[in-house]
Amino acid sequence: MKTRFKINKTIGFIFLFIVSLTSCTDDLNITPKDDQTTLSEELFTSEAAYKQVLAGIYANLALTGTDGAGSSNLKNIDAGTSQFGRVLLYVQSLSADEMIWSYENDPGTREIQRNIWTAQNPLLLGMFSRAHLSVALANNFLRETTDAKLDARNVSAATRSQITTYRAEARLMRAMAYYYMMDIFGKANFATEEDAINSIPAVYDRAQLFTFIENELKDIDADLVAPRQNEYGRADKAVAYMILAKMYLNAQVYIATDRYADCITYCDKITDGGYSLATNYLHNFMADNNTNSATNEIIFPIVSDGSTTQNYGPTTVMINGEVGSLEENGTALGVSEAGWGGALRIRKQLANLFGSAFANDTRNTIISANRPIEITDISDKDTGYVITKYSNAKSTGGFGIDQTFVDTDFPLFRLADVYLMYAEAHLRGGGGTQTKALGYVNALRTRANNTNTISSAGLTLDFILDERARELHWEAHRRQDLIRYNKFTGGNYNWTWKGNGSNGISLPTYFNLYPIPTASMAANPNLTQNTGY
Repeated sequence: MKTRFKINKTIGFIFLFIVSLTSCTDDLNITPKDDQTTLSEELFTSEAAYKQVLAGIYANLALTGTDGAGSSNLKNIDAGTSQFGRVLLYVQSLSADEMIWSYENDPGTREIQRNIWTAQNPLLLGMFSRAHLSVALANNFLRETTDAKLDARNVSAATRSQITTYRAEARLMRAMAYYYMMDIFGKANFATEEDAINSIPAVYDRAQLFTFIENELKDIDADLVAPRQNEYGRADKAVAYMILAKMYLNAQVYIATDRYADCITYCDKITDGGYSLATNYLHNFMADNNTNSATNEIIFPIVSDGSTTQNYGPTTVMINGEVGSLEENGTALGVSEAGWGGALRIRKQLANLFGSAFANDTRNTIISANRPIEITDISDKDTGYVITKYSNAKSTGGFGIDQTFVDTDFPLFRLADVYLMYAEAHLRGGGGTQTKALGYVNALRTRANNTNTISSAGLTLDFILDERARELHWEAHRRQDLIRYNKFTGGNYNWTWKGNGSNGISLPTYFNLYPIPTASMAANPNLTQNTGY
């Protein structure tokens, strides 16, 4: 069993790292506000500090501040609008046909789920800023681990060999942040450790980001740990392969170039890495998904701990939000009985993908009794179906340690997605084999206890899009998928409350990118607004 990366034991160091970055992060439109800590040479008197500071880069995906779940280390940005996994879920899933958030007074949510966002939306500022903080943290780590710095500190040969891997991981985390910026905003403030700290950063567009990320991930391959050989919660070669595979699958969107064959290549690299599907689909979304059979499937998680890393991240939000206003089913989910009183429901388009053929499919966690499928009034929490995909329960019995802040890690990347990417890339002409593509899809159905496996004739692109929703809903993929299929904007496919129409209306094509936050442009004169906003 893989050991777990001890992010929880490094909290005292994680945000030491941040305050010293004021000038660096100002360049990236981020102003840390914690004035209680400093970073100095004293920190590195212990060689253990290098791993602890590396942990800070990972922790930025889960934590928002040093003073509890409600604190934020980003100036003028609330914790609830800047937790990485949560805002990623909002921009990728809440904006599409998968979920509805009942409490539209919560900052930014109304505009995201009705597709009426503007450059002033606080969730977009949170996404932009948190991703850039990942870049800043990685850059500073790389500056602090140069050969010259290590020589000056007389760092031992043993630690230096580890730092080689640490540096590769930092570069991977930076590349991942740029990947999400490329996908969501189409551009980013761009800086590496080579840039002067006080310089105004350049702005890279999608093509430039694509080239940088691709080259960077390939360049660090030799220094990354082999798939499934790193501590749980730390990145390895498979995480880099996953980002490349997803870039290549979406390359027509990003750079107007067919890279499906490369997607197949990197899907194969991942499947050759020793991964296997969890024995039970729901193991991927339970409180012990860091120790149950999901560890064979999850390629990279955002770690959640109900005791030592409390945060309002995606799994805390979804599990508390899954508790229905009528059902009050929180006890079974491992949170308080009433949860958050019906905060989350599903739009009927997702519900309709689970017809009678999916009655016994373990991916179908829909509760529909006593509820209409339609949501004509978003504030009416008694309408629309609810689901129970995520839980704070353990596969072995019992629950997470806390009834609000869950122990359930968010599976950012997992093997099932690789299977479906392979099948789609194959159908789009990327090569591979029909036999393997069909086997992957049917393996997911078999794992879900669904006897309705498909034949070659049923393996179509439209089928894959629907199957991705059935397998991967509420995992922050849907917006990207719909854009790739030309169904997010325009009127080819409408869903409940798309474009602020109760039955959905067409969206302009420029909505395939989010606007650059106004505050971000004010901080960097090189940033310009995306077309249409």
